[in-house]
Amino acid sequence: MISFFLTAVRLLKALRKSFSHPVFKSLLATLFLIVLSGTLFYTKIEGWDVLDAIYFGVVSLIPSGVDTGLSPATNLGKIFTMMYLIVGIGVMIGLIGIIAKAVIDFDSLEEGKRKKK
Repeated sequence: MISFFLTAVRLLKALRKSFSHPVFKSLLATLFLIVLSGTLFYTKIEGWDVLDAIYFGVVSLIPSGVDTGLSPATNLGKIFTMMYLIVGIGVMIGLIGIIAKAVIDFDSLEEGKRKKK
């Protein structure tokens, strides 16, 4: 359990550092707009609840393999989802890459501090 908290602290520090990158801010804003567009689409076209639409929109962009139990029923919904995933996953991978680099940089900095002592 302690390792979880230490990892969470490292992640939060990496997120804070990532916010200094203009590309990160741009990707984050783009991701927000992508999830918003997906939420609006799925609530209007597929008739899903707002929370279900947000959940599907976020979880489907994270490379995890979580089964949401939701899938578009209309042909328009299926076409939109294909385009949504192609664009959204690219943006999500860019964000994850920047965060991963910040975590690695943080770990390298901490390792350097330990070696100096």
